Amino acid sequence: MDLCFSMLLRFHIALFLFSRAAFAATFTFVNKCEYTVWPGILANAGSPPLDSTGFELPSDSSRAFVAPSGWSGRFWGRTGCTFAAGTGSCQTGDCGSGQSECNGSGAAPPATLAEITLGVGGLDFYDVSLVDGYNLPMIVEATGGSGMCASTGCVTDLNRACPSDLRAAGGSACNSACEAFGKPEYCCSGPYNSPAACRPSFYSQIFKSACPRSYSYAYDDPTSTFTCSGADYTVTFCPSMPSQKSSKDPAPTMTSPGGAINTEGSSSSSSSSSLSGSESNMGGSGEAGGSEPESEYGSGSGSEAMLADGSWLAGLAMGESSRFECPPLLQSLVVVFIVAGAASAVFYI
Repeated sequence: MDLCFSMLLRFHIALFLFSRAAFAATFTFVNKCEYTVWPGILANAGSPPLDSTGFELPSDSSRAFVAPSGWSGRFWGRTGCTFAAGTGSCQTGDCGSGQSECNGSGAAPPATLAEITLGVGGLDFYDVSLVDGYNLPMIVEATGGSGMCASTGCVTDLNRACPSDLRAAGGSACNSACEAFGKPEYCCSGPYNSPAACRPSFYSQIFKSACPRSYSYAYDDPTSTFTCSGADYTVTFCPSMPSQKSSKDPAPTMTSPGGAINTEGSSSSSSSSSLSGSESNMGGSGEAGGSEPESEYGSGSGSEAMLADGSWLAGLAMGESSRFECPPLLQSLVVVFIVAGAASAVFYI
């Protein structure tokens, strides 16, 4: 009996390793804007495309994708899109494909970008970048992982505070200084192509003041890149109210012609925590907060309640060896499954 249970346990461990290695993370896109957003997805060279490269996301809706280990790429939101008979364009963030699918094309600046690289058995790296400008508020939240796993992004409406010489798309987007003026000192190019030579500008500091956790210029790494391990990620457009997870974050302010604006950090989401199934602690272990969920078998008397549901595996786990025997055929199948599962896990790792 102990041998049977041991083999089953090893099988489940191998299966877990296989599934976690082969499918590293789930990306969930949530639209809290009062209008439809068309997310765009661009996989980096060497990364397979996800199930979609661009799609329609109505207000108060979400859509999830599973990404393999090692995947890297970027996400953004397109606004003001019109597609008729499968063709069209977007006012901001357009990818030039003429379709809702971007088909391997990136966003035309200005656009708020989320960039993610999934580790292979190690750390994931993620950030929200305003280097190519800004078109709508966006945050990225990590759930279920370990490490710092902090939220990042920009919840401030930068279009309202955008300097007049950076405004684009009739005020629906805000250019970066690089895009607006093309000067090497703003683009960190030519003689300014190094962290020592390319320093924050008047314009990048406006972005940084409003969105302190986002990239404001090309070498803004120390305060803008975040890491986590084994997490799933939620990308939220137009986040509204702070989540419990981000309640520990400070609430920085920015100064604009209209006065001080409370940005509530860069970690806002809906108050109902609809971005993800569980709330992880900011800057902590990344484990889900709150108490452990109640067993799906109810609150009966230990194994008796589980067995009433016909779950003989639960009985094995509770040590009910007097009631169950491990059939020889099952033993053989478990051995096969363990070997196959372990081999697959090693292959993907």
